Amino acid sequence: MVELKTDTSIDAMYEAGQVVARALTAAQKAADVGVSLLELDEVAHDVLREAGATSPFLGYRPSFAPTPFPAVLCVSVNDAIVHGIPDRYRLRDGDLVSIDFGAELGGWVGDSALSFVVGTPRPADLRLIETAERALAAGIEAAVVGNRIGDIAHAIGTVCRAAGYGIPDGFGGHGIGRRMHEDPSVPNEGRPGRGMRLRHGLVLAIEPMVVAGGTDGFHAAPDGWTLKTDDGSRAAHAEHTVAITEAGPRVLTAR
Repeated sequence: MVELKTDTSIDAMYEAGQVVARALTAAQKAADVGVSLLELDEVAHDVLREAGATSPFLGYRPSFAPTPFPAVLCVSVNDAIVHGIPDRYRLRDGDLVSIDFGAELGGWVGDSALSFVVGTPRPADLRLIETAERALAAGIEAAVVGNRIGDIAHAIGTVCRAAGYGIPDGFGGHGIGRRMHEDPSVPNEGRPGRGMRLRHGLVLAIEPMVVAGGTDGFHAAPDGWTLKTDDGSRAAHAEHTVAITEAGPRVLTAR
């Protein structure tokens, strides 16, 4: 069931979204050669504690997962697309890192992700990240009253395919509010003019994922959580929580 949020609720979601924004900014700033993924998770956890917020990631166990997620931050490196579990791996020069984070504050949830390179970047990685961000911007631009879910999907997919990149099959964005994952689903590719019509008060997590090798296939790593590209190429991920309003899209997790 799709829940439309009141303007007051959207304001409350903005507060949760700003906790997310602060945590992602802090984790990216801390990411450097030699820093472990567990250390990045602790940086994000500190932001939650300071804000009096909790994590919708920690302990989360959807039907596909063999175990509850053990951290507050997803950290996916190089050929990992999403859902990477922070561990003792220490970042190396040139690693492409995607971090995804959620926060619950006052009963409302925010969710966002970004990708960046540690140390010396490869031009190809910068192009990949820039495409993910452009696809996110295109999806947000299409998130206006009167459009449909398919318009967001089409906008994202057009940017990604035009750049020659793959789009992980079956993964995309989602509704968000009291829970991290709500209806409707928001595909990263689709036909314009199709799907649910967008209305004031609908809040979506829009999140393009792109695969450098141009293929769409992926598989789960042995941990059962981390999704990795089938072709071994690198991936990037970008996400914002966005409220659809009569005044236009409002990015609740803006950094």
